[in-house]
Amino acid sequence: MTTALITGSTAGIGAAFARRLAADGHDLVLVARDTQRLREQATELHDRHGIEAEVLTADLATDEGIEAVAARLGDRKNPVDLLVNNAGFGNKGRYLDVSMADELKMLKVHCEAVLRLTSAAAEVMRERGRGGVVNVASVAAFVPRGTYGASKAWVVQFTQGAAKDLAGSGVRLMALCPGFVRTEFHERAGMGTDNIPGWMWLDADKLVTAALADLARGKSVSIPDPRYKVLMGLVKVTPRALLGGVSSRTGRKYGPQ
Repeated sequence: MTTALITGSTAGIGAAFARRLAADGHDLVLVARDTQRLREQATELHDRHGIEAEVLTADLATDEGIEAVAARLGDRKNPVDLLVNNAGFGNKGRYLDVSMADELKMLKVHCEAVLRLTSAAAEVMRERGRGGVVNVASVAAFVPRGTYGASKAWVVQFTQGAAKDLAGSGVRLMALCPGFVRTEFHERAGMGTDNIPGWMWLDADKLVTAALADLARGKSVSIPDPRYKVLMGLVKVTPRALLGGVSSRTGRKYGPQ
């Protein structure tokens, strides 16, 4: 029996990973800020799939929260075989409209926590000669649009670099880059979604299936949908000056800042 640790497990992509991995027979360590929701999720997954689901309440915007999760990842007696760094959020508002405190909180969760938790997990995984890390980024990482996209670009670059450094160790690292997914993300950020075209929405469960398949194939970056693969292909050949203007208008209309 293997164990997976998922941050931001109680909603959206994190919850989809928890459902899929539990169905596949993995024990889970569920991490989020809301203890009651974690306990309800753990009970449901245990009752439905017969797996063990451990609850770890932690706020990854704090040092204490990051340290608690890192300590669990460093437990060599009860090792974690798969880490899914999914916790994240978006800020509503353009650059300089968002408070510096909120910007720094985003960097703490999206970048510092990802770095520290990936490192804690990968060290033990390398000793054992096996393991995997999925760092949830976004297609926003590939366009020049705001601090959210910048933080996710860091996740992609870090994950690709770490994957190369750990090549041959048995440890696989992958940045997962979804587009719009029907989750609580926009609601929590106070963003409306009525103006987002229907074709741009992805199903979280299908996304997770594609992501796990890409991890098994050894990919270091996963864009788990043909629609977004085409869009990101167009991004690569679009002049940066033009892309910046388009992404700025699109970001103000659809996405986080």
